[in-house]
Amino acid sequence: MKKALNWIAGLFRDERGNPSSKRFIGIIAGSTLCITLYANQFTEEHIAPSPVLINAVAALAFGCLGLASVDKIWGKRDHNKTEE
Repeated sequence: MKKALNWIAGLFRDERGNPSSKRFIGIIAGSTLCITLYANQFTEEHIAPSPVLINAVAALAFGCLGLASVDKIWGKRDHNKTEE
C-alpha cells in the first residue's frame, strides 16, 4: 500500500523530486476529461458539455504534460552542463 502511495506521489514530482504544478494540472485535467467523456456516454445529449470546452480541457492537459516532458528533457541537459 505504501509503495502505491509513493508511486502516486511520484507522479506529481519532477525529476529533482520537487512538486510540479504542470504535472498536477495535466493529470487532473486529463482525468477529468476522461471521466466526463465516459459519463457523457450515459447521459442525454442536451446535458453534454460543449465541444469547445472539451477541446479547451484537452489542450490544457496535453499542454501541461507536454511542458513537463520538455522540462524533463531540457532540464537534464542544463543540469549535466553545470556538473561538468
